[in-house]
Amino acid sequence: MGRKKKAFAALIPALTLVATVYQGIPAAAADPTAQPADPTAQPTDPQGGQQNGGQMGDGGQMGDGGQMGDGGPIDGGQTTPPADPQGGQQPGGGQNGGGQNGGQAPANPSLRADQFVDIRKAPRVRQPRRGRQASTGVFASNCGVNKGQAHSNPDNVLAAPGVVNGAHHIHDYVGNLDTNAFSTDETFAAAGTTCTNGDKSAYFWPVIRLRDGQDTSDRAQQSQADGNVGGIVTPSSVKIQYLGNPRAKVTAMPRFIRVATGDAKAVTNGLKNAHASWTCSGFESRAFTDKYPLCPKGSKVERVLNFPSCWDGQNTDSANHRDHIRFADPRTGQCPQGTKAVPQLRMTLAYNLPAKPLAFALDSFPESGHDPVTDHGDLINVMDDRLMAKAVRAINGSRAGTRIKRRR
Repeated sequence: MGRKKKAFAALIPALTLVATVYQGIPAAAADPTAQPADPTAQPTDPQGGQQNGGQMGDGGQMGDGGQMGDGGPIDGGQTTPPADPQGGQQPGGGQNGGGQNGGQAPANPSLRADQFVDIRKAPRVRQPRRGRQASTGVFASNCGVNKGQAHSNPDNVLAAPGVVNGAHHIHDYVGNLDTNAFSTDETFAAAGTTCTNGDKSAYFWPVIRLRDGQDTSDRAQQSQADGNVGGIVTPSSVKIQYLGNPRAKVTAMPRFIRVATGDAKAVTNGLKNAHASWTCSGFESRAFTDKYPLCPKGSKVERVLNFPSCWDGQNTDSANHRDHIRFADPRTGQCPQGTKAVPQLRMTLAYNLPAKPLAFALDSFPESGHDPVTDHGDLINVMDDRLMAKAVRAINGSRAGTRIKRRR
């Protein structure tokens, strides 16, 4: 017994020394291969969740209206901010904006070099097989590229009506000339349009910036406060196309329907609604959802925004801006029971951008760190009945339409 007491007494100084040494070791050793921190980012919150830094594997799908995925979770986990003890919301409620900041916001993650990947490493794009009743035509609207930022603002009338700076990032607009936080069906109908065929629909998306460029707009100070810095890049081209369904003919979508794709808060909400994809011209058979593509010389960065196209037949909007119009099954192209196929909007935005990590980035919410997985787009359909009927005829295969060549 005396021998045990002596041995135990001898252990106490040793344990004290180990505890002292352990307290002096950092929680995680520095990664010698890590990129330097984004100088515009806020300090890391030690209570915050992990960033989503995983790679997307092959085998993803991105059909007309389908999702793109790798059949499993992305490595690295999803960013989950700590619970707010006051029950407050993060800035920008709803899908793309709005809401009030009622509590402590999570730390702003930084743009990372590993989010930029050679397009030749991207997953292959897969599409559903077409059935006998497929609608294969295309109806297009030529609406310009918003040259010189002629129409842009940080509002989002779809998700945050009546809220100035409801998006906390700048949107490019083409089509309807009235689009802002206070637009209504009446003001949309009365406004002009940039589209050459008279399409008064509102089309919008977050801008891309060159990180080392200068923002000379009158919104530069607000953008910087929201973490969006650099010179805004005008797309080299914008394709506004309405496509069909691989299993059915389409019917007209109602005027003033609100349709959104992607999720501006996918970093915190998860990837369920992350439908936007990133590719390069000449390499459209491959695409990312969670990486910026590095394109070969002569190739342009392309953002492909496929919109949901299975309408419930009754509503022009819903509380979450999703339930009234849903995506077709990504494997079969079939619309969910109780919905009908309507023309599917696809916006393809092309950019001349340097193939260098960290050189460019998407505008985002402050807490989203310019993550490419947050890309999104919005549509408010303001086509009149005559123009919509023309679109339906073209898509369903009349001579007025053109057909999409099947990708091999």
